[in-house]
Amino acid sequence: MKLTLLGTGDAIGTPKIGCSCPQCLYAKNNGLQRTRTSLLLEIHGRHILVDSSPDLRQQLLSIGSPHIDAVIWTHGHYDHFMGFGEFYRVQKMPAVYAARPVLDYCGGIFKFLSFEKHTVNPFQKFDLFGLAITLIEMNHPPVYTCGLVIETKRRKIGYTSDSRDLIPARSTSLLSGADLLLVDALVPPEFHITKHMNYREATEFAERLGVGDYRCVHLSHHVPWEWPHLGRDREYFSFAD
Repeated sequence: MKLTLLGTGDAIGTPKIGCSCPQCLYAKNNGLQRTRTSLLLEIHGRHILVDSSPDLRQQLLSIGSPHIDAVIWTHGHYDHFMGFGEFYRVQKMPAVYAARPVLDYCGGIFKFLSFEKHTVNPFQKFDLFGLAITLIEMNHPPVYTCGLVIETKRRKIGYTSDSRDLIPARSTSLLSGADLLLVDALVPPEFHITKHMNYREATEFAERLGVGDYRCVHLSHHVPWEWPHLGRDREYFSFAD
């Protein structure tokens, strides 16, 4: 199984339009971007997209335009699902999997498109092309949000999606001991956001969970490029099936 970080940025992305902060200038001068956060899972020749960001067209072109077989939506915020329309007249619309509140909201936005909708109950494991996937509830007020636990026979990957660090105990338990954790880390430690983790909170959360490795994602343009454990667009990981 291969996991690719298609994007690692927040809703604004880095560089931010019209911004001349040190991080944005560095990005412009070095040809770097943080596109909006989404993941790609590849298993046995199938491709699963986790969140369909507004940068989806650019993201898929940058990795060779794979055919997407399924999409998982974590929550109904613009930067996590609005790119779904990019599939129109490009390929058959992929089936979508999500918790009921997420599917109802996001599916309603795209009611003009015909696609399969699969309601997934949080904390109930389901199989998708040989991957065992569990939606887990996060804490991203006021929007209902799910993270994911993705398992092969030998490995476990966790993804918080957007969340503050006060995550329900049941979800935290399932994330514990993951081989790789992808964790929301929107801003530097001097910022405090009510519905996201800052960098310190994210790193402390990962360390409490005893994970093998972790990457911070959903990063704003306030986060410097050189800090450890930051995810990069198109960074990938390979795991035994």
